[in-house]
Amino acid sequence: MSSKRLSLLASVSLFAFVLAGCVTPPPEPSVVVPVPITPPVSVKTEILRPVTFSVLPGWNKDDQRETWPAFLASCDVLIRKADWKEPCTIAQDVNASDLQAVRAFFVAFFVPNQVFNADGSDSGLVTGYYEPLLRGARKRGGVYQTPLYRVPDDLLTIDLAGLYPELKGMRLRGRIQGNKVVAYYPRADLTKPGAMSGKELLWVDDPIEAFFLQVQGSGRVKFADGSSVVRVAYADQNGYPYKSIGRYLVDRGELTLDQASAQGIKAWYSAHPERQQELLNANPSYVFFREESISDTRKGPKGALGVPLTPQRSIAVDVQFIPLGAPVYLSTTQPNNPAVLQRLMMAQDTGGAIKNAVRADYFWGFGAEAGEKAGKMKQRGMMWVLLPKSPANTAMMK
Repeated sequence: MSSKRLSLLASVSLFAFVLAGCVTPPPEPSVVVPVPITPPVSVKTEILRPVTFSVLPGWNKDDQRETWPAFLASCDVLIRKADWKEPCTIAQDVNASDLQAVRAFFVAFFVPNQVFNADGSDSGLVTGYYEPLLRGARKRGGVYQTPLYRVPDDLLTIDLAGLYPELKGMRLRGRIQGNKVVAYYPRADLTKPGAMSGKELLWVDDPIEAFFLQVQGSGRVKFADGSSVVRVAYADQNGYPYKSIGRYLVDRGELTLDQASAQGIKAWYSAHPERQQELLNANPSYVFFREESISDTRKGPKGALGVPLTPQRSIAVDVQFIPLGAPVYLSTTQPNNPAVLQRLMMAQDTGGAIKNAVRADYFWGFGAEAGEKAGKMKQRGMMWVLLPKSPANTAMMK
């Protein structure tokens, strides 16, 4: 669930670091990597241009009732913010089964703002993610040889916002070495035998599926005896930015860009057993998990906003540009298919590879079919963020 940033404080002699995202040590660098945990207070004004709803392609064809539960979930968090209090309060009285009432609500209380990249372009990459199902056990044995780890005790999280306000929403990950704070261990070190002994949460039967579980950020594990299914949710990560193993293979001529889907990567992995660890270690980011029960199988895991994701109505965004929790109208196409995909989404998550203003990761839901679509999705798209009508936002958009 995650993802993702650049040097911020050259004047701070203790740290040299790179910003990283939520799902995110080369031989021990003396760096500590910050990770966004909350969205910025305001949106960068130059990338938002207010328009009318008539500009949104397919707006009147979309069934915004399907987004309504996700919108109300966002309101549970955003209602404490001044600009969101009025629309989120009034939303409680809207007839959720009446499409015209739901659509009229958004038109009455929101202004759509087209999102542009820093270079002025209006389109960007839209990828997909999902919640996978893995097979596992509570104890190591048989085919269950790949551990999923809890957060290690020596992982240090530092919040510098009190001293450096420009770091609001950023955290540094590291560890203590003598009297210094240095970067935490990279994937290559964490996966060495015994490196994380005692911190195993569960054991699963497939190392490449465990890797992609970390890329997705969360998933479900079905126990070998079939007794139950639990969710393994994102708990933390080692502080390194996500690096695509697909890109690693493309850069080395092992795959073409068209082949570098999740399915293509898994096929390459199976065909090259002698290079499997090399491939996985190309991404130094490592995700730690916590176990959760599943009360409603229809709902996804909690995203960065802290509310459950809604299949095909939640997206991950770069919170440097898009306010977490806001409605976002997305115009793109189906995975590997020219058929249009235009619908109102909710920006309820972040991700390690989600960098840029016009950039979205589309949550497809749970299971194999969702995984098939997510793995193939690499489309171009346009975005409009809906902001509440208020004096504050009117001034911000000028």
